Amino acid sequence: METPPLVEIMASARVVALPLATRFRGVDVREAVLFEGPEGWSEFSPFAEYDDAESATWLAAAIEDAWMPRPEPVRSEIHVNATVPAVAAASVPQVLARFDGCRTAKVKVAERGQSLADDIARVRAVREALGAEGRVRIDANGAWNLDEAEHAVHALAEFDLEYVEQPCAGVDELAELRRRVKYMGVPIAADESVRKASDPVAVARAGAADLLVVKAQPLGGVRRALEIVAEAGLPAVVSSALDTSVGLAMGVALAAALPDLDYDCGLGTASLFTADVAVPPLTPRAGLLPVGRISPDPAQLDALEASADRQEWWLDRLARCHALLEARG
Repeated sequence: METPPLVEIMASARVVALPLATRFRGVDVREAVLFEGPEGWSEFSPFAEYDDAESATWLAAAIEDAWMPRPEPVRSEIHVNATVPAVAAASVPQVLARFDGCRTAKVKVAERGQSLADDIARVRAVREALGAEGRVRIDANGAWNLDEAEHAVHALAEFDLEYVEQPCAGVDELAELRRRVKYMGVPIAADESVRKASDPVAVARAGAADLLVVKAQPLGGVRRALEIVAEAGLPAVVSSALDTSVGLAMGVALAAALPDLDYDCGLGTASLFTADVAVPPLTPRAGLLPVGRISPDPAQLDALEASADRQEWWLDRLARCHALLEARG
């Protein structure tokens, strides 16, 4: 689609800062830009450390979502997982209590400054809380080298892992790890090797993953993400990038449009916020999220408005990314 003029996007743009109940991914507050197009509200929220070239892809996704109808859904609600940050094991029940009825939990591991023993204690606490019928998956965000990953999978396998997400950073490492742990029956999922790769299907061609984790904003939009899943020919899990409820609804639209969806999706992360832009927020009820667009509440937009300097920072960033999209044609 043709990129709409910057002035049209800026006309409704609001910069918000959402407080987190627990520190996650190194932040206590999640910032985002929301804006409204002909189809409804959308979100632009690349992480602060991402450069403009990568962030422009997130803006393309947001513009598509606000200016184009979403693909036709094939399901009306989405099963989602709980997300457990790298908290102490004693805090696990408190975190899980925020995710109503979720039967699956994704546990962050390999946090800088923590040990494998911390990971084992956290995953054990999650398994105990969910019981034998619950599903437990772990996410290392590519932080382990090959030998560390193999050791960690062995150490954590007793907790009946559903899969291990991005245990190593490189595709070659993922392929070798998958070969080494195949006999254990622990699948390997690729996230960063999809959303941060110049060729998001390379990990599938290399036989380096059993499933893909896909996110709408980082991949350039719902339609592009659907194309990647189709081309890869692997099962997919739809996840979020710690979006507001507005951005999460875009991820829900992606999950709703996938022909097959065999895994609970990582779209329940609004439960990690203490306040959100939507009333009520898009948080799980009985482990489910409904499919549909979300509009922010005007009072919440005012209450959660970012500071003046952060507004300027984000709107300048949006303008630079918009210029990149126009240059790309």
